[in-house]
Amino acid sequence: MEFGSQDVRYFLREYQKAYPDDVLTIEDRITDDQDASAFIWKLNQQGRAPLLHFRNVEGVGGEVIANTFGSRERIARMFGTSQDRLHEAYQARSRQALPPRLVDGGPVTECVEEHDIDLGTLPMLKHFATDRAKYITSGIIIAEHPETGAGNLSYHRAMIHSKNELATSLHSRGHLWRLLNMAKDRGEKLKVAMVIGAHPLFMIAASARLAFGEDERDVAGGLIGEPLEVVRTPKYGIRVPAYAEIVLEGVIEPEAQVAEGPFGEFTGYSSDRSTNNLFRVETFLRRKDAILVSVAGGNSSEHLNLGRVPREAEMVEKLKQRFPSVTTVHYPASGTHFHAYVALNQTRPGEARQIMLGLLGWDAYLKTVIAVDADVDITRDSDVLWAMSAHFQPHKDVVIIEGLPGNALDPSASGIGTTSRMGLDATRGPDFHGVLARIDEVAFDRASTILAKLGRPWTE
Repeated sequence: MEFGSQDVRYFLREYQKAYPDDVLTIEDRITDDQDASAFIWKLNQQGRAPLLHFRNVEGVGGEVIANTFGSRERIARMFGTSQDRLHEAYQARSRQALPPRLVDGGPVTECVEEHDIDLGTLPMLKHFATDRAKYITSGIIIAEHPETGAGNLSYHRAMIHSKNELATSLHSRGHLWRLLNMAKDRGEKLKVAMVIGAHPLFMIAASARLAFGEDERDVAGGLIGEPLEVVRTPKYGIRVPAYAEIVLEGVIEPEAQVAEGPFGEFTGYSSDRSTNNLFRVETFLRRKDAILVSVAGGNSSEHLNLGRVPREAEMVEKLKQRFPSVTTVHYPASGTHFHAYVALNQTRPGEARQIMLGLLGWDAYLKTVIAVDADVDITRDSDVLWAMSAHFQPHKDVVIIEGLPGNALDPSASGIGTTSRMGLDATRGPDFHGVLARIDEVAFDRASTILAKLGRPWTE
């Protein structure tokens, strides 16, 4: 890697050189009130998802990068591969985990404020009209195990509560929640740092699903291809990326409860379900001209892709190791994080059901899995729905399990977070009788030749 290559600015510059048509720079002045979201949704309606670079955002005081993860093709390019090889590329790199390398300083230490913290200068956006306030959507909270020093990285939405405090939610109740309760048992506050803006591969690593005690910063090194360069925060010595744009250091109060939410979550609904935690900021580190790296909220492709790619990669590998008949797995954007499609070459009766149960058991987010034959394109919802219409019999091809733990943000789940899960077997099965209607390639060639003569838009 080149000097500075762990910098999001380096990534933006080099990516724009390589793929100029996939970066849209907006020079016109926009507001910090929903405009960035409006661009993303408007372009998505046109079937486009470029990386957005806003140069002039009212109320932010700097530039904004948005929709970095809005395209799976762009994520695949970050790994130097194609979309159909993305899972394998992610797993291969994540296995090459490298411990971070401590350096004396970096761009994030250009400005360090340790007194009279004023979060009013923090660059933030309001993403939806229904949001309670402006929100940090790309905030990666880092906490370190008190004995081993192993770090835990996880995303948590946050809004300003006071001049030096953030209101945040730990609703996933994952490893950070466990570390917070460990601190509570010791009678201490949890020391944390929040990273806002860093290299995209570091941001993807923060979504990795690791066992408690494993460190996503090591995974970041594997994804980047060299150890993540880190500096220690001034007060608590937490190791954060040297090339981060902004870092907030402080403590999460185990007992304090503050109002937080609603915020547009991945379900597509505005959610006020929250653990209502208080993050007291004690040190404010940033670059002199800090760029806001924003992540679109709601059920945007960016929000879903960022959390989904590492989980898909893990699930695909697990399924293929246990069930060689599985050819591919896809989590459709239409299902947020709650649906998955699996394609397979079924070798014996009941195998599709067994595979679906495995996936439903391994992934705590999933509510519905649809199994189809390997010749069905599971990246297209319409093809999966066709398979259901032609191959599926509700009275014999459904399996439902009740009363399992679900996701706290699922608006249809019970108040205690339990959900039912369902598998739909839309494979043809051993007794299926039918011959697919097909068109010979020579006929396609004739049609293509004539359409080419007609020119645009018939050739697009």
